[in-house]
Amino acid sequence: MAAALASDVHVRICHQDLVKCDLEIKAAIQDIRDCPGPMTMLTELNANMKEKFQHLRLKLQELEQMAKEQDKESEKQALLKEVENHRKQMLSNQTVWRKANLACKNAIDNSEKDELLQGGDFVRQRKTTKENLADAASDITESLMSISKMMSQQVRQSEETVQTLATSSRTILEANEEFKSMSGTIQLGRKLITKYNRRELTDKLLIFLALALFLSTVLYILKKRLFPFW
Repeated sequence: MAAALASDVHVRICHQDLVKCDLEIKAAIQDIRDCPGPMTMLTELNANMKEKFQHLRLKLQELEQMAKEQDKESEKQALLKEVENHRKQMLSNQTVWRKANLACKNAIDNSEKDELLQGGDFVRQRKTTKENLADAASDITESLMSISKMMSQQVRQSEETVQTLATSSRTILEANEEFKSMSGTIQLGRKLITKYNRRELTDKLLIFLALALFLSTVLYILKKRLFPFW
């Protein structure tokens, strides 16, 4: 009883493995259909596919052996029929695999031919790109030279401006010195005018005193002559 139960479990596990292998093979076939290239990638996918089919064959052999070991003829025939169905499915998958593989090879070959045909255009485009880059580099060089000339002119203008400012500064300093000199002269003239005004006042006072003395003398003489007894 235990042996029969273990055998039944083993059969179920093997059946699940076969279903899993079938699904993996179908997924791998779809990967081959979708393969964009290059040919090395397709080769890797085919190598992986061969391993999956080899694993599937081993599982089928295992299930076929378990079928032969069954005691009941009905169970034996059922398992053998299941093995046959899986073999038919495997053959169908192999046919689909070969068709997908052939279609993918043709697609990759056509793609490579198109790339070869477009190679000339790519070379011409690359040459044109290099020429455009050379023209752009020449334009950039000319722009840099123009900027350099403008900067040189700006430097010269700045130097001239600095020289002009230096000259203006010297002129202002000289004018300031002249102003100081004129200020001293003006102060000296002011002192002289003040001294002259004082001298003029003194002269006027002296003249007035002299005139008073003169008039007093004249009056005294007239008095003596006109009024001798006074």
